Amino acid sequence: MNRYVLNETSYFGAGCRTELATEVKTKGYKKALLVSDRVLASCGVLDKVKEVLNNAGIPYDEFLEIKQNPTIKNCQDGLEAFKKSGADFIIAVGGGSVMDTSKAIGIVNNNPSFADIKSLEGIANTVNRSVPIIALPTTCGTAAEVTINYVITVEEENRKIVCVDPKDIPVVAIVDAELMQSMPAKTIASTGMDALTHAIEGYITKGAHILSDMYEIQAIELIAKHLRGAVKDKNIVDMEGMSIGQYVAGMGFSNVGLGIVHSMAHPLGGVYDIAHGVANALLLPIVMEFNVPVCIDKYGNIAKAMGVDITNMTKEEAAKAAIDVNIPQTLRELNIPKEGLPRLAKDALADVCTGGNPREVTYEDILKLYEIAY
Repeated sequence: MNRYVLNETSYFGAGCRTELATEVKTKGYKKALLVSDRVLASCGVLDKVKEVLNNAGIPYDEFLEIKQNPTIKNCQDGLEAFKKSGADFIIAVGGGSVMDTSKAIGIVNNNPSFADIKSLEGIANTVNRSVPIIALPTTCGTAAEVTINYVITVEEENRKIVCVDPKDIPVVAIVDAELMQSMPAKTIASTGMDALTHAIEGYITKGAHILSDMYEIQAIELIAKHLRGAVKDKNIVDMEGMSIGQYVAGMGFSNVGLGIVHSMAHPLGGVYDIAHGVANALLLPIVMEFNVPVCIDKYGNIAKAMGVDITNMTKEEAAKAAIDVNIPQTLRELNIPKEGLPRLAKDALADVCTGGNPREVTYEDILKLYEIAY
């Protein structure tokens, strides 16, 4: 049996943030907690959303204290702000960190027995749906607006927990590429590689299904076509292409799982606060090489989706073309100490994404992959 969970409603296209007011009025919501971060507030992105709310006379309070890798304290502070505000729904404006925090706030508010947040790790046995969330992504990578996952850092343990819960998915996703144009080029590149990792891992995961394959191949095509242009000059055509590509990737992987690129990236964020997209980009080609023995046919399809002419290639050559994503960065360049690799490997092996990897892995396998990345 396969189950697919997607948003009730999604909007796409430059300027579609104006539909936020329509959705709020139609659904009868009264007051929002606007969750975002101070960077987006300072660069004017948040103002574009607030303008829609102000013009429509929709009241809101703000919560902007979000870290790059959000912590339990972030979530608990946000929950307190939600309760204090008297809001009945959440508007999440930001990247994965903002949307993950919003999901934790919404779930815990309606399921108070999980107030410690750590107990949400894995597939949480919650009873009630989250507080309604309307998500407006500002990065082109995480697809958190369409997924049933969120990731929170347990600071005292230097560890990330992955929470999986169909009850946390935003009711509305508003994917407006204009909100993504303020990203620095390096952020577009790293979040774009996060989206590509989602698409590739979602395509080769053990849980892959004909529907998810359809989503992920289309996502790979869109990302391969538009990522370079989006990084180069942030033109609206390529930014829209990336905004849709990352969303489509999320439609797939949210329902079928990921693999050890994510398992290995999560502890890099939890222990060393490395940005998730950066970690994924570094690890992707190394893990793809490891998975070749069980993925060689699908790798040819990936290469083709990336625009490579594989007509006269052997399966091995096509697989190599898919793996060659040309990312030179190493763990050493990120100042990760070599003596920290065993701890990373232990945490990665225990990560919820590991079970989805198409090739079985051991602690020794993962440690060796970290050593290659080093």
